[in-house]
Amino acid sequence: MTLVNDAAPAAVNTTGRRFRAFTAKHLDELTARAGLTAEQRLAIQAVATVLPFRTNSYVVDELIDWSAAPDDPIYRLVFPQEDMLPAEDVARIADLLRRGAPRAEVNAAAHEVRLKLNPHPAGQLQLNIPTLHEEPMPGVQHKYPETVLFFPKQGQTCHAYCTYCFRWAQFVGEPDLKMAGDDVERLKRYLLAHPEVTSVLFTGGDPMIMGEPVLRRYIEPLLELEQLESIRIGSKALAYWPQRWVTDPDADDTLRLFEKVVNAGKNLAFMAHFTHPRELEPHLVSEATRRIRSTGAVIRTQAPLIRTINDTPLTWETMWRRQLRMGMVPYYMFVERDTGPQDYFAVPLTRAYEIFRDAYKNTSGLCRTVRGPSMSATPGKVCVDGVVEIGGEKLFVLHFIQCRDPELVNRPFFAKYDPEAVWLTDLRPAFADRFPFEGRVPGGDVTAHDVVAAGPSL
Repeated sequence: MTLVNDAAPAAVNTTGRRFRAFTAKHLDELTARAGLTAEQRLAIQAVATVLPFRTNSYVVDELIDWSAAPDDPIYRLVFPQEDMLPAEDVARIADLLRRGAPRAEVNAAAHEVRLKLNPHPAGQLQLNIPTLHEEPMPGVQHKYPETVLFFPKQGQTCHAYCTYCFRWAQFVGEPDLKMAGDDVERLKRYLLAHPEVTSVLFTGGDPMIMGEPVLRRYIEPLLELEQLESIRIGSKALAYWPQRWVTDPDADDTLRLFEKVVNAGKNLAFMAHFTHPRELEPHLVSEATRRIRSTGAVIRTQAPLIRTINDTPLTWETMWRRQLRMGMVPYYMFVERDTGPQDYFAVPLTRAYEIFRDAYKNTSGLCRTVRGPSMSATPGKVCVDGVVEIGGEKLFVLHFIQCRDPELVNRPFFAKYDPEAVWLTDLRPAFADRFPFEGRVPGGDVTAHDVVAAGPSL
């Protein structure tokens, strides 16, 4: 397939080229390549004042099929759409931009819209931020007993932003919405005080935006902790900038750091985010994958199910089978989270289950390591196992893959069938007055019922 049409500059080989980012100031020029009118481009600029936009030369030149834009899935993956936000909000901000309103007025309007988009879903600020000696831990989340998330300060951006990103609030320049930390020694003290923690996940943003010397400063101190069994790195860089492990100046040093983690007796799990099969096609991705795996690291793949981008069984089947051939381990299909433009990208749970099932049934057992469709909700990761009929009533069967209350992990429960439901809070319990998780949250006075009922105000 030709990735660009004759009207756009010819695709170039970005191997060895320096990273070049495109931001909102480039939007008008780039969206013009998709054949959009001036009014459509203005609406997109309005959306980009609320939600973040960033891409790079590799994505633009190698992954997007400009002949199919704006319907091309990779285009939709990184470029804002004019109907991603409520029409009245887009029109209001577009009018401000059209008449050259002061930047402060535009920013204030954008801020109002952001606060309606549930910037921090699943109670992550109220329930997930731990304390050490009664002081909060900036840039740390501890939701499940055995796993701690760390948001390194220098890793809170990405090589490109996904339009559906549930971490969008990290990238909009509002300090009150951002999570970040840089005190790894304090993190170590917290882990030592919590021997139940066996895994640390570096997340963001994207930790692989950091150069090797900075990444090393965060990872090396943790290798001394005997309690840690695994270190995870959540990253989209393998799809958006595979040069990071092949031709970037510190590519070899980064691979040596990966080897050091493995040689220290830790499982290094590289949590690669692939949203569409086309991201796997370039030879550069195969080479980067080979080099990462040669260090002893395990690459596990995950992505959300997103309307208009990957909402067909064939897309997921193709992705999982290709990943398996490349030596990766399919890990999760997520449900689009209840934040940002969820209404635009969400797929109903019943359809999500059908897509997962129809893709899953056409793969070998080695691909069936994948789990989903899974909702990362306030009480935990809830998997939709299927739709059944019991006593003449149609129901969803669900279970917790992970839970704040470990006693609920892997225990099935039921919800009344709702063909329109897209999230856990849309569901109602079956055979009981409340769901099993609607009780006390372990270790706190807040109840899961209260948190779930609170919904977008979190």
